[in-house]
Amino acid sequence: MSTSWRSSYDTCVSISDSSPQGMLASLQRALKVSRYAELRLDSLAPEDIPGALEGCERYLKRCVCTVRPESEGGYFAGTESERYDLLRMAARLRPYRLDVEYSTMKKRGPLDADILISWHDFNGTPEISYLEDMMRKMAEISPHVKIVTMARQVVDPSRVLSLYGAAEGIELLAFCMGMTGKISRLICLYLGAPYTYVYLDEAVAPGQYSLDEIRKLIDLRPIPGSEFRRVSAAECSP
Repeated sequence: MSTSWRSSYDTCVSISDSSPQGMLASLQRALKVSRYAELRLDSLAPEDIPGALEGCERYLKRCVCTVRPESEGGYFAGTESERYDLLRMAARLRPYRLDVEYSTMKKRGPLDADILISWHDFNGTPEISYLEDMMRKMAEISPHVKIVTMARQVVDPSRVLSLYGAAEGIELLAFCMGMTGKISRLICLYLGAPYTYVYLDEAVAPGQYSLDEIRKLIDLRPIPGSEFRRVSAAECSP
């Protein structure tokens, strides 16, 4: 097996440009150095989102598309009906993943796309039992599940990371925001996360690593005579 960071652990560069042209330029730059990119379409004016999707269409098979509302920590300030129309537009273009909030999926129903169903807690990190119950509910809608909480205590990252031990049959992306939870953005890769979010120039979320930082941290050239192994989720349980 190759010891290249790129062949073993994938990254997703978050892009939040304020113009379609800037977003396309950033996307082209990101995909030269990262397997995936996240298009934060909510960073654009609503009327610019269709044009941005059209301009980026050839690259969408490697993109996670997100239209996050202000109520969920995003920038989209239009109506929920307008946002859902934009999500349907993005779905028709078949991105790698379409990130849609659990609350939205419960209210609005299915979209014809590979949905990354997401849930965020910006106030803290609930107990493990609550997180596991949330994960199971989300997995009933899509097998691609994203759970992100704010780490307030040192024990919080281990709570979130313990979900990987209960995620049978689920492609789970679970980590913590904030500096206290920053390390979970790295450890989640070793527990089975499909990728971790990074930035090129400026962090999009609290505690995000830059691509250069992640490259250095997961550059796994083994010491001669040593053997690398993946850590089990149980070993990260509190």
